[in-house]
Amino acid sequence: MDRKTRSSLGIGLLLVLIGGFFLAVQFLPNLGDWFWHIFDWPVYIIGVGACLLVFGLVVGAPGMAVPACIVAGIGGILYYQNASGNWESWSYVWALIPGFTGVGGMLASLLGSGSRSGFRSNLTLVLISLVMFLVFGAFFGANPLGAYWPILLIALGVWMLLQPLFKKRAGG
Repeated sequence: MDRKTRSSLGIGLLLVLIGGFFLAVQFLPNLGDWFWHIFDWPVYIIGVGACLLVFGLVVGAPGMAVPACIVAGIGGILYYQNASGNWESWSYVWALIPGFTGVGGMLASLLGSGSRSGFRSNLTLVLISLVMFLVFGAFFGANPLGAYWPILLIALGVWMLLQPLFKKRAGG
């Protein structure tokens, strides 16, 4: 698919979605009230991330998926914290931000800017981020694993020890 076609598809899809929303609000006024009540200020941050992704698709820069995922991920964190009032979760939830980078890198690889090894390294970043999130969450009170959280550290250590054994050797 060439750049012009991709740009047209991206802009067309965005216009159809926005127009469909405004048309639905015209015929269902309560939908607009519900939407603006449910979608508080953090949704705007998620929307900025979505716009960054669409912009990257339109201009043919799949690497824009990385900042798009970071901004949208932080917006998602803020949405959770705003809805729950659990602002103290910043003490451990920051560990998800490298994972957002990894998700963006995987998305960029799928959209055409990376290789299979780039996808794998970004998946590794996501897994490490999730382990850090669970470990720091255990330290700071959000303990979904109970007393078994050290198993995550052990599993991550074993995985990192075994990973070099499964890498393909260069020239062999």
